Amino acid sequence: MFGNTVYSVVVPLYNEELVIFESYKRLKAVMDKAKENYEIIFVNDGSRDHSRIIVENICSTDENIKLINFSRNFGHQAAITAGMSKSLGDAVIVIDADLQDPPEVILKMLEKWKEGYEVVYGKRLKRQGETFFKKLTAKVFYRTLKSMTTIDIPVDTGDFRLIDRKVCDALISLPEKNRYVRGLVSWVGYKQTSVEYIRQERLAGETKYPLRKMIKLAFDGITSFSHKPLVIAGYLGGLLFSVGILSFVAIIINNLATRSNILSLGLVLAINLIMFGLILLSLGVMGEYLGRIFDESKNRPLYIIESIISHKPSDIKIKNIG
Repeated sequence: MFGNTVYSVVVPLYNEELVIFESYKRLKAVMDKAKENYEIIFVNDGSRDHSRIIVENICSTDENIKLINFSRNFGHQAAITAGMSKSLGDAVIVIDADLQDPPEVILKMLEKWKEGYEVVYGKRLKRQGETFFKKLTAKVFYRTLKSMTTIDIPVDTGDFRLIDRKVCDALISLPEKNRYVRGLVSWVGYKQTSVEYIRQERLAGETKYPLRKMIKLAFDGITSFSHKPLVIAGYLGGLLFSVGILSFVAIIINNLATRSNILSLGLVLAINLIMFGLILLSLGVMGEYLGRIFDESKNRPLYIIESIISHKPSDIKIKNIG
């Protein structure tokens, strides 16, 4: 295929050897139906399995495929950002390789884009193949984040979306390190709409977002778009200080009236545990924000590219990019 690239599909990878080829086949079938020039950019986020070799083999037979290799694992959000920064399309689609988000939905996104929408995000009606705990925590997180921010971040959405070139360029220009891409897409604005779909069960392999990474992503989302946790910590401190003063006055009056000591050792210890626990909790919240300020001040790159592999005539194989 020749001419300007109209569509770029960004596919972050981390140990996805079991699903890559099937993902490639379905994406290719969908993009061929679009009947426009396209590229599929696989971003290898430091995979330890055979993901890199599989995509390199695909690259050698299909000039529409590009592979970006990181020097190590930098994370899902960094991989998405790298794919966006190296994309050439007028519209950029982000989709994971595990096929939980059906590639066929992309055609509906392209229709919305042609209608004039600059961001088209996938909205999940159902989440198949996921545990009750994951569904519950995801539901609570999305609604908590929405209530805490002034930015309208749609609930029940992930990174599966289409963005216009101007939106992509705006996202690339943002310098922050602890990125929450779906929140940043809402922050930059532009004309946005959704396409509803049912999220499928993972084709094979294991989820790349265990509880630890889910918590990290949640912290990134909340601390990037809301300072309310700091405000809540302050309110809690003020409330407990007021309760402590009132309790102290009440106990003094009661002791003077009854000439007795109503405070037991256990009660004193319990009060102290509550107070110190809340103090440490507040310090932890402040520490999260300070840690992110520290990350930004170091000004290190978000990722390091080891190589870019493509057999398209207009592309050049590049190695050891800092």
